[in-house]
Amino acid sequence: MDAMIRMIDLRARHDRLVAEQPRLRMRERAAALQVSEAELVAADCGLSSYELDATPQTLLRALPALGPVMALSRNDACVHERHGRYEDVRIDGAVGLVLGPDIDLRIFFEHWVYAYAVIENERHSLQFFDAAGVAVHKTYRTAATDARAWDALVARHALEHKRPVQPAALAPLDEADTPQDPAALRAHWLGLQDTHEFYPMLRRFKVSRLGALRAAGADLAQPVDHGAVERTLHIAAASALPLMCFVSNRGIVQIHTGPVQRLLRTGPWFNVLDERFNLHLDTTAIASCWVVNKPTRDGWVTSLEAYAADGRLIVQFFGARKPGQPELPAWRRLLADLCPQPLAA
Repeated sequence: MDAMIRMIDLRARHDRLVAEQPRLRMRERAAALQVSEAELVAADCGLSSYELDATPQTLLRALPALGPVMALSRNDACVHERHGRYEDVRIDGAVGLVLGPDIDLRIFFEHWVYAYAVIENERHSLQFFDAAGVAVHKTYRTAATDARAWDALVARHALEHKRPVQPAALAPLDEADTPQDPAALRAHWLGLQDTHEFYPMLRRFKVSRLGALRAAGADLAQPVDHGAVERTLHIAAASALPLMCFVSNRGIVQIHTGPVQRLLRTGPWFNVLDERFNLHLDTTAIASCWVVNKPTRDGWVTSLEAYAADGRLIVQFFGARKPGQPELPAWRRLLADLCPQPLAA
């Protein structure tokens, strides 16, 4: 009964907020009300929802049957939206992969705690949240989606009564902002054979990503001006240079591979508004930008990375490539031109 009273009270506070500030999005409403987004969803604040009683692995395996959808992943400063199908789904315990040509995901299921089917303004979605009630990933139904398959999935797993959301603080990462042995870190970095070895290197040295960049040396990582992302995307669009865009949170990495075309600034947000790929980047949240240079068995691979003031990674860009392929020379030149000092080569 207490949980029901809290949900009714939250709906009332939410409705008053919307009446006063109707343009706020759900994430902003949650912040204004000092609750989690999952709590608003569970309390049917401005929407209707069903809690799904299935493991995230079970739900992910069911997504290919839905056909074309829109996949959305975000962090505080960047939203990544990709149209396509969930294809080539691979699950190994707490880790999952979606390796389709359109929807490309790396998934960490330990952070997928709450799952809901949501209808908001006649728009259907599946929404997944972490232990703190923060959105990890959302799947939206489109006009091309198999509506019968969608409805059957929801009916199969919907609970009759939703359980209360009990947000829990996420454990801090076991990492320092400065490596204990910068020389050893640099030596390990120079020995990398694959870009996927970078994260295990951070864990081995118990250092944050930004701490590693600061310690590695300018030939491996160097700061560039905050406008580098916008300028790089404009050049890539003008030259039809295909790239890879990575946006992540603790529970997922979502990747777009291909060209970008339609770029538009709206206030603090810099946007890619292509037919099958949208990116919304709050450039006012960028505290630093870095060009990062990693050796691999296929040659050097460079990325442009934007970070928030708290050191969290906002977005990464690489030249489009697959394992076994060298980096695009045009991408390498583009990033090298951003750098005040030469990169290792």
